[in-house]
Amino acid sequence: MKKNLKNLCFIIIISLIIPIHAQAHPHSWISLKTKIEGKGNQISGFTMSWTFDSITSAYMLDGEDLSAENKLKTLTKIKNSVMENINLEHYFTYFYDGKIPIKYAFSNQGTLTQYGSKLTLDFYIPLSKPKAISNRPFKLAIFEPSYYVDMSWDSKSDIELSPELSQFCAFELIPPNPTPEQVTYAMSLGVDEDPDDALGQLFTQTVIINCLK
Repeated sequence: MKKNLKNLCFIIIISLIIPIHAQAHPHSWISLKTKIEGKGNQISGFTMSWTFDSITSAYMLDGEDLSAENKLKTLTKIKNSVMENINLEHYFTYFYDGKIPIKYAFSNQGTLTQYGSKLTLDFYIPLSKPKAISNRPFKLAIFEPSYYVDMSWDSKSDIELSPELSQFCAFELIPPNPTPEQVTYAMSLGVDEDPDDALGQLFTQTVIINCLK
């Protein structure tokens, strides 16, 4: 049954790994590293590194063939499944030019590796077409809408600009600022309750990128 679940939406997989009596959000954690790619005065995409917590990683590997001769093939299979699912969710990555959302092209470029008890997914998200920088700020946020999964950068150093973009652009990392009432509500939800897709955005960090033409 668990192997079949891996073919479902990524967030359904994640939300099922915690026992039914567990309370409070989130139930899974992903540590992010992001490089904002570009050449000249254009942003072309994002290089991502997502490290899953130990419990989530164990669930993803459960029942899989991890023998020395088959481990690489197994990790590639899981990577392909995860990439397919997160592509359906816009990679959980939201990028805006001012208030205008920017689209991505499909990508299956990536690798899944295991370090100790944790899995790390490294992959690239190309923009549908390169975006020229302007005097308008860009905004980047990565979140799972229901907040079952905490997706966050541990520090500003986990975000970087490509060498060429760094000549024109700088960024700041804005922490989330939910109200006490919103925090209390999120903590009161059990894993067996219907997800609230308004929560994730309240608890997400935001990267603001300012550039000079």
